[in-house]
Amino acid sequence: MKSPLHTLEETRVAMLLERLYAEAAANDSRLTPQIRSQAGKQGAMDDLKLAPILDNAFMAVNPEVGRLFYLLVRMHKPALIVEFGTSQGVSAIHIGSALRDNGFGRLITTERNPRKVERARGHIEEAGLADLVEVRCGDAFETLVGTRAIDLLVLDGWKALYLPLLKQLEPCLSPGCVIVADDTTLMPEILAGYLSYVRNPANGYISSAIPIDDGLELSMR
Repeated sequence: MKSPLHTLEETRVAMLLERLYAEAAANDSRLTPQIRSQAGKQGAMDDLKLAPILDNAFMAVNPEVGRLFYLLVRMHKPALIVEFGTSQGVSAIHIGSALRDNGFGRLITTERNPRKVERARGHIEEAGLADLVEVRCGDAFETLVGTRAIDLLVLDGWKALYLPLLKQLEPCLSPGCVIVADDTTLMPEILAGYLSYVRNPANGYISSAIPIDDGLELSMR
């Protein structure tokens, strides 16, 4: 008996992701020399200082990381997921696909760049996932105020904000909440405080590094 088709494998979703990854590769490769040049002048890469360049970058989550997000949602079965850093909506498509296959749950994702918000909403609509994904435009410290009972938190925005945002959201995390932080090896100096915090059992987390792409930290509270 043939296994049921997963949403990620449906033609419209698979073709959309293929197109977006191709666009991301072409777009971001043009920006790479500028990013490397500016990062070299800084001494340590700081994405906030690179914002004028990165605002034009696609910054799509790696396909392997996207599938990990999908699997985490399928296995953890969260009712509410919050994502910091929507960009063009590629990670939201992976997460929304898992919610569709679970048969319940929703994603709130937040992005400060209005142009990226508009594009992300269009991509999510094209994937047929708009009923499961809400894209909020603005500062995450404001757009996520009042959010309650978060079962899965994805941190993939400005790295220096991971720790203060996590601390703000801690009262909103459900027991057993899973937290995924992306790009941990890309900017280790910026994320040292965050990693030290979630790896300290005194703060209520159990945490482990996941060595794929630019590094992930998987934590549970």
